[in-house]
Amino acid sequence: MPHSVTPEASPSEDDTVISDAPQPPAPSNADKSATDREVDMVYDGEHGDIQSSPTAQRKEQVRLEDLFDDDDDDDEFPSSGPQVPRSKAVTPDALAKLAPSARYSDPEVMYAFYQRLFPFRYLFQWLNHSSSPSPDFANREFAFTLQNDAYLRYQAFPSADLLRKEVLRLQPSRFEIGPVYTTNPRDRKTLRKSTAFKPLAKELVFDIDLTDYDEIRTCCTKANICKKCWSFITMAIKVVDAALRDDFGFKHVMWVYSGRRGAHAWICDKNARDMDDYRRKAIAGYLELIKGGAQSGKKVNIKRPLHPHIALSSRSLDILKDHFQTDVLTDQDPWVEQEQFERLLQLLPDKALNDSLRKKWESAPGRSSVSKWADIDALAKTGASKTLKGKDLLEAKQDVVLEYTYPRLDVEVSKKLIHLLKSPFVVHPGTGRVCVPIDTRKLEEFDPLIVPTVTDLLGEIDEWDRDADVGEGEGKRVQDYEKTSLKPYVEYFKSFVATLLRDEKKVKREKEEDGVGDAMEF
Repeated sequence: MPHSVTPEASPSEDDTVISDAPQPPAPSNADKSATDREVDMVYDGEHGDIQSSPTAQRKEQVRLEDLFDDDDDDDEFPSSGPQVPRSKAVTPDALAKLAPSARYSDPEVMYAFYQRLFPFRYLFQWLNHSSSPSPDFANREFAFTLQNDAYLRYQAFPSADLLRKEVLRLQPSRFEIGPVYTTNPRDRKTLRKSTAFKPLAKELVFDIDLTDYDEIRTCCTKANICKKCWSFITMAIKVVDAALRDDFGFKHVMWVYSGRRGAHAWICDKNARDMDDYRRKAIAGYLELIKGGAQSGKKVNIKRPLHPHIALSSRSLDILKDHFQTDVLTDQDPWVEQEQFERLLQLLPDKALNDSLRKKWESAPGRSSVSKWADIDALAKTGASKTLKGKDLLEAKQDVVLEYTYPRLDVEVSKKLIHLLKSPFVVHPGTGRVCVPIDTRKLEEFDPLIVPTVTDLLGEIDEWDRDADVGEGEGKRVQDYEKTSLKPYVEYFKSFVATLLRDEKKVKREKEEDGVGDAMEF
């Protein structure tokens, strides 16, 4: 998928020569940036990171110590109170000039967003599982997509501040998060044995994308979405979230909007992070029900009788049946045309019944999908087929409901530790929308079309500051994200992280107590 990366899926050397076209200047007085130095590169499929092409090898090399700018010590989430002027800071006047007309991926826009709005501190706590630095963060891989489309892998940082400084320096259009390794990913080539460098842990992740629903959604196709087809994502989140919590006991499940047409699940429990590829593949297979491409006919094949702890279908049907009636039959109306209702007939088990239905529907062009769904039972009861059993028809209709509503997962994203996935709160370069977490307690209320764009947010800061200047007195210091429509998403993420850290401390304490108890046994 465009928002997720595996080494296997990365482009080959033949098609990844990075353009060395000049980039727009960043709002920075720093020396020549890593972005300028990392041009004219190719992707090395063997090592999985960017390698210089022959022409680039003669250019200036990037040194590790050059990647950090010690002169920039801006606080994360600058407040509305007085601040010491800095040449790199994006001032309110600058925001007023760039926010209304700037493009989403402009370096100035990205710099302002990362400097004033991105929640680096909470991201650090989320990935570090503690407020104090640990290998969980220091040995974690980050991968940057730079403004010149270069892709920089195996980056690692010991603290949130250093990650922030590097992001401000490079101003990536986005960045991905990978696994925690046995050592710092930057040091992997210094190890005597390459086998000593291997992934240890990473959140279990799932990816759902609306393009996988193109054969059944009628309102939109490809990258386009609307509120009607977003209901497919809502259904998927409900089903997968229930399975993860009820069947596997996971507690810390965070869903994140992908910025355009999908959602990602991050399962952050320690026992999920520590799973090997075999267990990840097993869970992905357990949740996968829809199989096959657009031309493969029936995609749901379930063993009977249904068992909620094996096929998930009993519970899933309870969740999905109402969505099928309203979101599929009414809103999508998927069987209006003959080509569409022929697809439905392929999913029914009896030829005689199918012939009767086809005759009825051909004689009434434009008959709604709601009516056609009711016709199935009505004609079956009239004896249209002498051999069809009621049980077979019920199971076939259950399979139809699942085929049109059950989550269509990109299971390859979930199977391997080394898979990278787009970070929460980055900006989608195509839409400008921020990849915000989704509060599942208010899942039905979430509307991707009103998620704020980066330029909206910068404009909101400028408007807040302008209104604040009119008031009297300084009042309470307000962080920049609190001035914008990003606030509820940051607050939800902050609450999620706090709950995760609390449980991590509890698990650590229990392990320590168990260790003391074991040591005292003779």
